[in-house]
Amino acid sequence: MPEGPPGVTDFQAIAWFAILAILFVVVALGLSRLIQPHRPKPEKLTTYECGERPIGQAWSQFNVRYYIFALVFVVFDIETIFIYPWAVRLRNFADLGIGPFMFVEMLVFLGILVLGLVYAWRKGVLKWV
Repeated sequence: MPEGPPGVTDFQAIAWFAILAILFVVVALGLSRLIQPHRPKPEKLTTYECGERPIGQAWSQFNVRYYIFALVFVVFDIETIFIYPWAVRLRNFADLGIGPFMFVEMLVFLGILVLGLVYAWRKGVLKWV
């Protein structure tokens, strides 16, 4: 194991690194605050700066279904992230003799996700209208 400078423990090195990281962030944000132009106009202070005049209040309620759709998308996106490396390494699992076990484990994982999707579908949370 490589050793650091004499007289410096691992904890001291980590503390110095953390202090330097925090100092860097504070200095960068401070310089940005000093250098940036500050010219507020009424148009910039409106709720939306997209060229359209805002209509109504900014605090309107959205249907919870939008968030449910987003969560379902994230679940299946994460599923893809887990399945891809598993599929790439499946041949190596077979060479180690645990290929069938790993295949069944992935089927259990997919089954749990499909059960969750069926549950959400039957509850009616995937209806857009």
